[in-house]
Amino acid sequence: MQENKPILIVGLGNPGTKYERTRHNVGFVAVRHFVPEDSVWRKEHEALTYTEKINGKKFIFALPQTFMNNSGDAVRALMTFYKIPLENLIVIHDDMDLKIGSLREKIGGGSAGHNGIKSIDAAVGPEYRRIRIGIGHPRDVGLAIDPADWVLGKLSDAEFKVINDVISKINL
Repeated sequence: MQENKPILIVGLGNPGTKYERTRHNVGFVAVRHFVPEDSVWRKEHEALTYTEKINGKKFIFALPQTFMNNSGDAVRALMTFYKIPLENLIVIHDDMDLKIGSLREKIGGGSAGHNGIKSIDAAVGPEYRRIRIGIGHPRDVGLAIDPADWVLGKLSDAEFKVINDVISKINL
């Protein structure tokens, strides 16, 4: 982490009310958790952003508005504008290979088929901090549906509570 540079925290998801509370949008839910409810978001560089100083450090929270498959466009634009080094990028996203309510972190690695991560890797490189929130897999609950339908499906109230509980354990 470069101490003299801002930290960019990106939550992955799809914009619009149609996608609210879908499994694929848990990154948006997580970022909103860290931003005061009454905050004013700015639209810039293909994202909604909120900036705050915490303990003297500048944090930029971002929700790309490019749709998941093109998240890298917004991330690259923000990193370029704010001169953010790759080691100061944190991406929070859903992970279907983790049981719901699981939380894992890593730096770098593959995309595991996640199109938002593929897009960011292609745009800025893969060596950034990833916070992965488990959303489970349809086979975990005995469903034989397309994984794309699963991630775009709505979270039940019980699942949403589990997701919020795990988000509260994230240390930025």
